[in-house]
Amino acid sequence: MTATYAYLQKQSAQAHTETGETGLHAPHLPWEHHSPFKTFDHAAIRRGYQVYKEVCAACHSMDRIAFRNLIGVSHTSDEAKSQAEEFEYQDGPNDEGEMFQRPGKPADYFPRPYANDEAARAANGGSLPPDLSLMVKARHGGEDYVFALLTGYEDPPAGVEIRDGLNYNPYFPGGSISMARTLFDGVVEYEDGTPATTIQMAKDVTTFLAWAAEPEHDDRKRLGLKAVIILSALTALSVWLKRFKWAALKNRKFRFIPPTK
Repeated sequence: MTATYAYLQKQSAQAHTETGETGLHAPHLPWEHHSPFKTFDHAAIRRGYQVYKEVCAACHSMDRIAFRNLIGVSHTSDEAKSQAEEFEYQDGPNDEGEMFQRPGKPADYFPRPYANDEAARAANGGSLPPDLSLMVKARHGGEDYVFALLTGYEDPPAGVEIRDGLNYNPYFPGGSISMARTLFDGVVEYEDGTPATTIQMAKDVTTFLAWAAEPEHDDRKRLGLKAVIILSALTALSVWLKRFKWAALKNRKFRFIPPTK
């Protein structure tokens, strides 16, 4: 990823030329889970969840992901339950008809950082931080775009002016983005001891977001591989039956011999 990051930095000068309106095209990266025989890196998903929780969740929601979705993917059942219990959710009404606060449960969805969209805009200078549940699927380039965006912050080139409150990122359409750079070396401390560099964190959180956008990815590939094996075996059996079982019967010739007087 280091060489790729250097390449991304070299391309920023093009952002305000012919690609300025749509953003600089993110180069394709070799994501392992794109292989037809590879699943997600579940250790990276766990680290990516930690980055989201400690960095991204302050502004971005993930309305489509519940804590129970983490079970068997990146966390055990007890760990997911413990993660959920760190937050309080409104529930009710109780026997007295009043709403009450309770600890989270694995069935609860990730909490929102703001009560509503208006509060989110007020806290972010009028910009609404998008929900990240389907972000990888919602952006052209998918994982490549998200990774390039997270690692593409830099000073604007000569002649380019950025308004106050905005930041320069050549991969964002127009080059000006409200979100400031959030990933810096060591901003989180991975529990597995992995060095928390900017590139590593960007890779991990992008992998986590890719999984969140398609949680059935691994199961789909497993079922697809089984289907291919079964269908291939049935096809081979069909060819064998046609050529060696029925060929002799289908190639028979009937000859009429008229009776003799």
